[in-house]
Amino acid sequence: MRDTLVLNASFEPLSTVTLNRAVVLVLQDKAVVEQSHPDLRVRAAAVDLPVPRVIRLCRFVRVPFRRQAPWSRRGVLVRDQHRCAYCGKRASTVDHVVPRAQGGGDSWLNTVASCAEDNHRKADRTPEQAGMPLLYQPFVPTPADAMLLAMRAGERSELPEWLARAAA
Repeated sequence: MRDTLVLNASFEPLSTVTLNRAVVLVLQDKAVVEQSHPDLRVRAAAVDLPVPRVIRLCRFVRVPFRRQAPWSRRGVLVRDQHRCAYCGKRASTVDHVVPRAQGGGDSWLNTVASCAEDNHRKADRTPEQAGMPLLYQPFVPTPADAMLLAMRAGERSELPEWLARAAA
């Protein structure tokens, strides 16, 4: 099922919803279509709409302030786009930069995506001790960044340029 990006009235990304939910929000005049799929349409007896890719709510929704996205293994893989931080191949595991055996914890800045081979080779050493430099530095994504990164790559590339730039 296609995911539709929902923007607040202030154009801030809020979440993604199913196509059905997006159509209902538009039909109830709670949202407007900001971007649609060029060739796809939703048709019914009295309805003919373009299939929404991005919708914007008509009224501002107050969202509790959240400084950073909650940490998760899946979130680390998505943040790093499933690329190993040591060799650049497809990553399937999460590695601790400072191993848990040396006091490192589960945090955005201490974990990176890793392929199983490099994770095993590094073992319980730091990248410096193992002689395996990181190709990129881990960072803490904002909640909006995390949500945009969680969209499939093909869907991200089809977003408006001003919004896709925020996800890059």
